Amino acid sequence: MDPRRAETGKNSDQIQSGHVYHLALDIGGSLAKLVYFTKNDEHIVGNEKKKSPLKASGISNSSRNSPVLNGRLNFKKFETSKINDCLEFINSMKLHLGGCQQPESPGSQTITIKATGGGAYKYADLFKEKFGISLDKEDEMDCLVAGANFLLETIHQEAFTYMGNQKQFVWIDKNDLYPYLLVNIGSGVGMIKVEGDGKFERVSGTSIGGGTFWGLGKLLTKCKSFDELLDLSYRGNNRAVDMLVGDIYGGMDYSKIGLSSTTIASSFGRAISENKERDDYKPEDIARSLLRMISNNIGQISYLTALRFGLKRIFFGGFFIRRHPFTMDTLSVAVNFWSKGEAKAMFLQHEGFLGAVGAFMSSDKHGLKELLANQKVERPPSKLSFSLDQTQVPQQDGELNGDESIECSVYGA
Repeated sequence: MDPRRAETGKNSDQIQSGHVYHLALDIGGSLAKLVYFTKNDEHIVGNEKKKSPLKASGISNSSRNSPVLNGRLNFKKFETSKINDCLEFINSMKLHLGGCQQPESPGSQTITIKATGGGAYKYADLFKEKFGISLDKEDEMDCLVAGANFLLETIHQEAFTYMGNQKQFVWIDKNDLYPYLLVNIGSGVGMIKVEGDGKFERVSGTSIGGGTFWGLGKLLTKCKSFDELLDLSYRGNNRAVDMLVGDIYGGMDYSKIGLSSTTIASSFGRAISENKERDDYKPEDIARSLLRMISNNIGQISYLTALRFGLKRIFFGGFFIRRHPFTMDTLSVAVNFWSKGEAKAMFLQHEGFLGAVGAFMSSDKHGLKELLANQKVERPPSKLSFSLDQTQVPQQDGELNGDESIECSVYGA
């Protein structure tokens, strides 16, 4: 594959001196996610220049005839409703030039890019018109599971738990990973029983997901974006809108069946008994109640699905979560409550990019999994954590804003 130099633009600090070698897309109903690899022979840690990890470790690429390319796997997201912003970013970075050249007809070639999600079909003509490229469509479920498996098996500290404002990384033994339940919260929610590479089954789901939160939130609060709605919910108090057990029992617990006075008896139920109009309620309280209602519902269905199939591990992914503390805590409390403490909700650092990573992985020639597996043998596990640019690291428990990257190496074509 011929390297193409990327242009410098906003959010491009980490690829100013690199080459774009591959781009993969996951275009969902709410968000478009990009994963792209940029070649960079050297990386900077602090103020010190260091050789890229595979060079330093002396790993051989004797299993293939292709050169080893050292660089970073980068992540970026856009709202699907603003797909033109995504196209402008791709164009400004010349990311589309990192596709694969394939013969379209005798004497001609077309550039193809791996893509998954419904938008790979919906916007195929737009990409063709804008860039003259074809989207090589990969099955959405295949990519989702492949991305989750790769991240859980290969990336150190990919999985973590979060409850009571405590974040704790979970060590994953790749030999004891399967089976598990993958709960992907996008516009809707899909629940997948994963038994190994390429071995999975969609066993449940619900239409009440991230799209529900965003749609109802937009109608009820007039927020213009998902991020604005999340920020608003963080400032709210759902008790101003929800009916609690204590409201029914005069401030007391219903201890006989294990319900505290602060347990939600009815989401938005307080609005029934109060002589108020919608405008009398604070938008932030409505957003908080809405977020909690949807998160509780997903958490309960997820645990019951895991119980039905005898699955002990539940991993939550999808951009609905955004590493939002309240969302993660609500999902965790729901799983903990219904399992009586026997199960825990686990989250992924790259939760929203599972499908895009899977689409990237579908290009076997890059050998990303093979190379990182070799890295794992050669390098201490602590060195496999994300290598992040200090200027672009999100808050510890904040949203993965799409400007994050993993230091890695791939095989060139």
